[in-house]
Amino acid sequence: MANLRTRLFQSYARLRRPMTLGVRAAVENADGHVFLVRHTYVKGWYMPGGGIERGEPAIEALRRELVEEGGIRLTGTPLLIGFYSNHPVFRNDHVLLYRIPHGTWDETRATSMGEIAETAWVDPLCPPDGATPGTRQRLAELYGDQGPSPYWAARTI
Repeated sequence: MANLRTRLFQSYARLRRPMTLGVRAAVENADGHVFLVRHTYVKGWYMPGGGIERGEPAIEALRRELVEEGGIRLTGTPLLIGFYSNHPVFRNDHVLLYRIPHGTWDETRATSMGEIAETAWVDPLCPPDGATPGTRQRLAELYGDQGPSPYWAARTI
């Protein structure tokens, strides 16, 4: 049922917005771990983030999504890592990835209602089972020795 709901939502979003833009963040804690979320409506572990609303600056979307999904309030300037195409999901879907080092954020109350099933601080070189291909690839690029890709996930088209 959740898969059908996700596909219907994506189809509606594609009709409503022929091009989409989103944000994700690699939020780091003092131990060098990265914050991941698992949503209630789609399988897999993801870096926190989401869509940028019409007329909303990317940095404001990032601020909003971090508070909603993780109770993370930015106190410093995040580092823009890259701009990716998410072609395997939707040809005109793009994602901005930010890195948020420890010391540039504070904890606050998460405001999402029912969207997040679980959160975890993980070793970026050993993501949990179920981490999405895009999440795994970005973590390997940021913290391992994998070269950068212009695509959010492995291109399968």
